Amino acid sequence: MSQAYAQFIKELREKRGFSQQEVANRLEIARTSYLAVEQGKRELTLSEAHKLADMFGIDIEDLESGMIPDYEKYKQMLLAYIRMAGSDRDGCIPKTKLAKLLYLADFAWYYEHLESMSGMKYKKLPYGPVPIPYFQALTELEEEGLITVKRNRDSILIGETDASKKKKDFSLSVDEMKLMKAIARKWKKKRTPEIVKFTHDQMPYFLCRDNEVIPYELITQEDPSGIY
Repeated sequence: MSQAYAQFIKELREKRGFSQQEVANRLEIARTSYLAVEQGKRELTLSEAHKLADMFGIDIEDLESGMIPDYEKYKQMLLAYIRMAGSDRDGCIPKTKLAKLLYLADFAWYYEHLESMSGMKYKKLPYGPVPIPYFQALTELEEEGLITVKRNRDSILIGETDASKKKKDFSLSVDEMKLMKAIARKWKKKRTPEIVKFTHDQMPYFLCRDNEVIPYELITQEDPSGIY
């Protein structure tokens, strides 16, 4: 077990307020055996992993990946990118292009820090890497009056509302905003097909099967010049 994964389990336990003994009792193992898990010296069995996920209130997939999706943060990233990369003419950005920018931010952040910015899981879909909650996030933000959704010929354009434009803080760190702005600068003037081709040619998307969850680790095999 990797030290990063072991640390993830330890942090989850501490955040949930459980002692090592309480977790060991739930897993029906000795405390010393559970301590070995947190030290990266012992693997969890499948049964133990399911019990631990249930105890921590997370999906088994999140436990296996070592990341918990931060849906609200993802929505803040979405709003930030509309402002950063929207058209100079009307402030709108194509729905597909917006999805690709979010993907690049998450995977570029992982490349630099070995963790995702939002923790979202991306699937290999025909039109590119995207987390299923992306569509839910757009619907919710539109219902909350924070974005506009317009159809223009064969594309869907996403823009800010007056209420959203008043927002000054996206609850993102300085370093996170710095990376997102760098990505936005590169792609702001590019057409959607260009960023689609770029993401499709990257190792994570290229190496996965259709509908497969794309492992973040694959981005570490990418050439440094092709991260975003």
